[in-house]
Amino acid sequence: MILNNIKKYLMWKLRGEVPVEYLKKMGLKVGSNFHKQYGCIIDSSHCWLISIGDNVTLAPNVHILAHDASTKMYLDYTKIGLVSIGNNVFIGAGSIILPNVSIGSNVVIGAGSVVSRSIPDNSLVLGNPAKVIGSVDDYIERQRTLLNEAVIYDESWTINNITETKKEKMIGDLKNRVGFIK
Repeated sequence: MILNNIKKYLMWKLRGEVPVEYLKKMGLKVGSNFHKQYGCIIDSSHCWLISIGDNVTLAPNVHILAHDASTKMYLDYTKIGLVSIGNNVFIGAGSIILPNVSIGSNVVIGAGSVVSRSIPDNSLVLGNPAKVIGSVDDYIERQRTLLNEAVIYDESWTINNITETKKEKMIGDLKNRVGFIK
């Protein structure tokens, strides 16, 4: 049994994906309704410094780091810091959250952002370095308006259900505009 656990752990490390349940045993704090998509890395070497609230989604390839080893070669010390993520947060694909950052509640972080400073509640954040560009309330209102004018698809248009015919139709429908899917 112990040998199997060691093998599993080594496989996770090689893939760069340590399961959340293992990280929680090591001290990671995670609220309810947490979703981590493929390729996300939560700093396993300092996971007890990270807390994640309720209703948080990490899109593919998000990295959350509680340490920065850039100082190790020069100072013989690695910089570490707390990372706190509030409730109702979406972190877009390929984003990086650096140590000593607090992300408030009701926050949307755009894909590819590098968050090096704390983010207040109700913020829409983009860029490298990430900057607040508006409020989540305003963003959602703009998307709600767009939703009223967009093509809308139900669950039968998702990866497990979609047919080749539907794929072709969706491609045609989405030329020069966005759509929304359930």
